Amino acid sequence: MPADERFAVRRDRARASVPRPLAATPAPSGVPLPDGLALRGRLATGARRPETPRGSGRGGPGSRTPRTGRGGGPRRTYERARRAWDRPLTAYYVILGSSLLITVLGLVMVYSASMIKALDISKPSTYFFGKQFLAAVIGGALMLLAARMPVKLHRALAYPILMVTVFLMVLVQVPGIGMSVNGNQNWLYLGGPFQLQPSEFGKLALILWGADLLARKQDKRLLTQWKHMLVPLVPVAFMLLGLIMLGGDMGTAIILTAILFGLLWLAGAPTRLFAGVLGAATAIAFLLIRTSPNRMSRLACMGVSEPDPEGGCWQAAHGIYALASGGWFGSGLGASVEKWGQLPEPHTDFIFAITGEELGLAGTLSVLALFAALGYAGIRVAGRTEDPFVRFAAGGVTTWITAQAVINIGAVLGLLPIAGVPLPLFSYGGSALLPTMFAVGLMIAFAREDPAAKAALAMRKPGVRWKTMRRRVKKRPSGER
Repeated sequence: MPADERFAVRRDRARASVPRPLAATPAPSGVPLPDGLALRGRLATGARRPETPRGSGRGGPGSRTPRTGRGGGPRRTYERARRAWDRPLTAYYVILGSSLLITVLGLVMVYSASMIKALDISKPSTYFFGKQFLAAVIGGALMLLAARMPVKLHRALAYPILMVTVFLMVLVQVPGIGMSVNGNQNWLYLGGPFQLQPSEFGKLALILWGADLLARKQDKRLLTQWKHMLVPLVPVAFMLLGLIMLGGDMGTAIILTAILFGLLWLAGAPTRLFAGVLGAATAIAFLLIRTSPNRMSRLACMGVSEPDPEGGCWQAAHGIYALASGGWFGSGLGASVEKWGQLPEPHTDFIFAITGEELGLAGTLSVLALFAALGYAGIRVAGRTEDPFVRFAAGGVTTWITAQAVINIGAVLGLLPIAGVPLPLFSYGGSALLPTMFAVGLMIAFAREDPAAKAALAMRKPGVRWKTMRRRVKKRPSGER
């Protein structure tokens, strides 16, 4: 073979022994390439190797993923609480839950505070509790009925409720029909152990009728004139106050006056008009207190720490004793000492004192927190609605419950005169419990009428929530999970 041909054959063999790049000779699928060839292929094709951050290897600090959704400190807790409160159904649940908790706790405390009183009058220990439980059942039905009624029906019932209430309050003053209890001629005898106090329904009647009246005038843009703001709201309220004061019930008259002021405030009464009505009411109240020795003695008992030698301020002083002996967590449910004849009316006006003695500061603060939640939710309902009737009615009910709770608790603490008003939803008394629970149902209906709440309620379907919250776990053939 010639020399030139031998050189060409050697050259071809040398070229054939050199490996080709990865991009030029793709490997068959499923066959891994050696490390060297894989690296040459990436370099030949121009592909860049992804950069790896320092410490991102196994066990390095960069391999840890930040935790989210847990912790976060006070700011995150505040943001979560704010978002939860801004949900459409928050007011609905707060009103329903707080009112039911107050009523249930009130039933427990009525039984504990009244058992000695019942035995003292030769009745079973559950005598007062049974009557209060029956009133709570009827009140629960009224609350459910009011919560399911549309707003238009509430407005339609405003005038009938007002007329029936005025008729019953007139009957109270008729000799032989009305009854006097503790010096107040404000009761109707219904037969058996049942009595009715129509003035308690006067609060609800004034709220519904006043809210409907002011809403119709606001729609016609008449509330900018003083005469339309005052007439006939103030004369009708003064008529109810006159019928109440004929029976001598100063406490209920104070609550009715607070409701009137609340309605005028929500209607946008000018400061001069509001101050004028407030000044007139204060002057009338001062005159009524000065002309009654009983009311003057109650005013003199503010802030006392011990009763007089002649027995004056006995109830106010022993209410303070009950609260002081409770301590942080109380003496225990049913272990009150003041209810054994020392504290008059332990299950009605001064049930908060027995609560402080048996449940301590923790129990009294819990009751205050429930009333604060109920009042704040009512303010939210009144502030977020665009319906003037809903705003006036919700504001009136919130004023009623809040003012009555403040007056009752203030009297027990010795900060206010003893007005003789029960603690709403808590004290013994069916006549006070029934209209109050209907008013709570009214606020629940208003909370449900909010457009966002309506949409949230419409999205809830029976069974969907349970199915979505169940943990889906496949069963093993052996039956184990």
